[in-house]
Amino acid sequence: MWFKNLLTYRLTQELSLTLESLEAALGSKPARLPESQVAQTAGFISPNSKHPDAPLAHQVDGVYLIALRTYERLLPSSAVTDAVAEKVEEIESSQSRKVYKKEKDQIKDEIIQSFLPRAFINKKTTYAALDLKNNLIYVNTASAKAAEALLSTLREVLGSLPVRPVTVKIAPTATYTDWIRNGAAAENFFVLSNCCLNDQGEDGGEINVKNQDLTSDDIKQLLEGGKVVTKIHLAFKDLLSFSVNDKLVVQGLRFESLLQDQALEDGGDDKDGQFDASFLLMMATLNEMVPQLLSGLGGEEIPQGI
Repeated sequence: MWFKNLLTYRLTQELSLTLESLEAALGSKPARLPESQVAQTAGFISPNSKHPDAPLAHQVDGVYLIALRTYERLLPSSAVTDAVAEKVEEIESSQSRKVYKKEKDQIKDEIIQSFLPRAFINKKTTYAALDLKNNLIYVNTASAKAAEALLSTLREVLGSLPVRPVTVKIAPTATYTDWIRNGAAAENFFVLSNCCLNDQGEDGGEINVKNQDLTSDDIKQLLEGGKVVTKIHLAFKDLLSFSVNDKLVVQGLRFESLLQDQALEDGGDDKDGQFDASFLLMMATLNEMVPQLLSGLGGEEIPQGI
């Protein structure tokens, strides 16, 4: 179990959960396929087994791993738009009258309901690690919408989930820009060869730099011209690499082979053992990297009362 992306959330109050209480809460909303007239459903599945009776919460060294499965019926918007236009044209022609917005909306709803039973179903799984010892929730996605879907569904079954996205005291773009301008990042971090530069002027403008020496004169000239770094590619020690943007969205997490080899060695030949070993090593690495990244970006901004 290796996360590919990362959105990090801070619990603003301590959350008291046991494996049993979490399992019971998740079990109140299991994943289900949508009925014929339902566009979307969301519920929890086992994070490490396809068996229908497998536990919905998995615990390794005090950290809970959960998984939200969403099913969504896919309706091409162009098909709905064309069907509405045809129906409106038919009414206006046969009844010699104008169809206005309120009626068009009603027609659209009726067409969607008629299309739903025939629509393809798309499924998506989002994983999250609940580290209650450090009051953090790590969600394996780069999409704030997908993360919020998981958190809101978790909040629904728990009754309360006081969380907020982690933020830092200094604008990340200022820190990223300084790192590239100075050719050095925070301690234990190393600037790699990719970044994204944005023009702060009214017209905007974005430059994606890939596989380039970010300390070169060309890059420095762009910074001197007023561009700022909104996304930067970093390595942490010899453990992992990733890109992080100005919203602190981490993408392209790549855990180095020494960690993956260690997981294989620790987990042995057992599939579940390897799953636990990789999750344990991943969490240990994230719990080392994330606080140091936040510190390097000026320190986490924590509101009073937390």
